[in-house]
Amino acid sequence: MTDFVLLIFSLVYLGMILGGLPFLQLDRSGVALLGAIALIGAEAVSVEEAAQAIHLPTLLLLFAFMVISAQMRLGGFYDAVARWLAALRVTPMALLGALIAVSAVLSAVFSNDVVCLAMAPVLVDVCRRRGRDALPYLLALACSANIGSAATLIGNPQNMLIGAQLKLPFGGYVLQVLPAVLLSLAATWVLIGALMRARLQHAPRAVAGASIPAPAPDEDIPFSRWQAAKGLSVALGVLLCFLFAPWPREVVALAGAGLLLLSRRLHSRDMLGLVDWQLLVLFMGLFVVNHALQATELPEALVRRLAETGWRLDHPASLFGATFVLSNLVSNVPAVMLLLPLSGPDAGPLLALVSTLAGNLFVVGSIANIIVVDAAARHGVAIDWRTHARIGVPVTVASLAVCAGWLAWR
Repeated sequence: MTDFVLLIFSLVYLGMILGGLPFLQLDRSGVALLGAIALIGAEAVSVEEAAQAIHLPTLLLLFAFMVISAQMRLGGFYDAVARWLAALRVTPMALLGALIAVSAVLSAVFSNDVVCLAMAPVLVDVCRRRGRDALPYLLALACSANIGSAATLIGNPQNMLIGAQLKLPFGGYVLQVLPAVLLSLAATWVLIGALMRARLQHAPRAVAGASIPAPAPDEDIPFSRWQAAKGLSVALGVLLCFLFAPWPREVVALAGAGLLLLSRRLHSRDMLGLVDWQLLVLFMGLFVVNHALQATELPEALVRRLAETGWRLDHPASLFGATFVLSNLVSNVPAVMLLLPLSGPDAGPLLALVSTLAGNLFVVGSIANIIVVDAAARHGVAIDWRTHARIGVPVTVASLAVCAGWLAWR
């Protein structure tokens, strides 16, 4: 049975690397789900074991914040923020800095993927209307959203997982990582400003002379002060409870989501329709697959062998390297799921920072990057992997250098 578990695990993580499996219409979520089904069907994992392997607090926290973010999207909050930013009468560098700051703050609270999904189309449209080149701002949105999401334990899925499993204090984590995040954002602003100075200063002919396409209906959401204020109030209340109340975070977040679902204007069908069910399925499948591998005791044996060669995952430098490589190989959520049981109890901040910052390296390193690239393509702005890497590689190197220096100093 160990060989079968190892085969399924290998196929699932091959799917994580490739984004699916050859000759099959499967994405990462489908691969993880089928892997879990195969293990349960072959009785390598019982139904009861599979249920216990799924870390319910993490899933509940993810679901609750997806509902809160859905409230902000349906209230037109993100669209309004993007339009306000693009309308600022400031220099291109000042606008770039404002965009980086705002997207980072929003991503720290409402998740980087949601912020990019809502703001990218509006940003392209408004930049085109004002004769600005959207490319530098789109790359800044993706990079800053990834970096900003590392600032809290709710900014992205892997941070939610780390915080829930290691029971990290919300405020304590923020204080630990905030200097590294702020310095990384500053480095991002400087690097994008320097590397894309010409594009920031001059609108290309394609932008200046292009016809303005009508925005898609789902991208042109009217702003509702009441709905936005309602969502912001609930989010603020949830964050204050995280900081000062002893209640479980997932319970607090669920209560906030429940309050938002009690609405006379926004139908629950619309709000739940914006929940990323695929991501929740990915988590559940990986929980089961990783549990099956852990039960074989192969990971512990591998860690012991690595330790004999001098590569110890309980050592910060080794864990830093392993997290960076795996995050770019299988994506950050599967990488954290693999490394979390094998690392020490104090590895939370390192895992969260490195797995998140590594996502800026290439387009496929983060879902937020893919969302921005896809939104740009639908609006006539091409961002290929070389264009992204020209910014993503130096931003990743600089932010990881800042992260390493900060962690070493601490």
